[in-house]
Amino acid sequence: MSGISNRDLFLSHVAQTSTEPIGLEIVRAEGIYQYAADGKKYLDLISGFSVANIGHSHPKVVDAVKRQAEQYMHLIVYGEFVETPQVAYAKLLTDNLPPSLNTVYFTNSGAEATEGAMKLAKRATGRSKIIAFNNSYHGSTQGALSLMGDEYWRNAFRPLLPDVHHFNYGEEEAIAAIDEQTACVILETVQAESGVNRPPAGWLEAIRNRCIETGALLVLDEIQAGFGRTGTLWAFEQYNVVPDILLLGKALGGGMPLGAFIAGSQLMNQLTHNPVLGHITTFGGHPVSCAAGKAALEVLLEGDYIKYVPRKQELIKQHLRHPAIQKLTTAGLWAGVHFDSFETNKKIIHRCIASGLITDWFLFAPNALRFAPPLIISDEELVWACEKVREGMGMR
Repeated sequence: MSGISNRDLFLSHVAQTSTEPIGLEIVRAEGIYQYAADGKKYLDLISGFSVANIGHSHPKVVDAVKRQAEQYMHLIVYGEFVETPQVAYAKLLTDNLPPSLNTVYFTNSGAEATEGAMKLAKRATGRSKIIAFNNSYHGSTQGALSLMGDEYWRNAFRPLLPDVHHFNYGEEEAIAAIDEQTACVILETVQAESGVNRPPAGWLEAIRNRCIETGALLVLDEIQAGFGRTGTLWAFEQYNVVPDILLLGKALGGGMPLGAFIAGSQLMNQLTHNPVLGHITTFGGHPVSCAAGKAALEVLLEGDYIKYVPRKQELIKQHLRHPAIQKLTTAGLWAGVHFDSFETNKKIIHRCIASGLITDWFLFAPNALRFAPPLIISDEELVWACEKVREGMGMR
């Protein structure tokens, strides 16, 4: 349409979820960089919200997508045909998980993984009570929204699911609330949208033990925290716990849409009867997405990227020091830079974008600036990103 810009068409025909979209028109992405239509180069400090853990358009991932697309794409509704990419990726995932997590149910997204886990917990226990946490994010579908730990985000969409009980993350009160009526406890191993919030020492272990005592299931959401983001392949490895159900998404697909909930076969098989097709999806575990995800995980496992995450975390701590920073929260190559207000943070974010650094804020911590670059970022590039944030605060 002559005379109408892509930005105008974007605002007119693509559903908007905020009044101030970033609005960059990106035409190419490679490694840790994105390139706009006007030729400007941006360092990506968001990674598509921890999707691009190995960077954008990795050649092995692109090749896997092309090869699988040439063989076949969609065949039949999930679970009926043996689709090699699904099988191969499920095997690779479970080979790198504790033995009790040996069965993968692929979905389209992390939110759908949350929905599947909720259903599985209710089906397996015959209970309805779910314990979730304030400042938590598990997706925006109706069920996942019921778990979301912030009334601002969920209030407009009531009524939501009943018998969901919210507690403060890390507090002892939540442990005591787990009882014989509890189907499951759902929590993020490291809270993402609260501005990167790690659990206090011993708390996850106490939750795990109480779930065992009462027969409740422990569901850990590593949709953002997984795939090396925190310095180990899975964040729960650092806390001496193994969940009954693990939620994955974001980096799981290597840039393609993919989510999963993973459990033991005996538990997962309860979705096969009473009723049959206890959970089903048309496109979940799409073969092209599974091929891309498998290739991305292989790149991650074969490289030294996770090994160097702790060092890069220390670089962030070293280079982000300023009186304007009220708090710096980190979990591996993942940080929240907390300022005094959303207004302050917003100004700094806009200055960063103008200088070629893409970042944003957190849902439950709008005063905090997000650090979540691809794990492949070099030390020099990470220091440069810190410098741009400091410049955004008005100093080098």
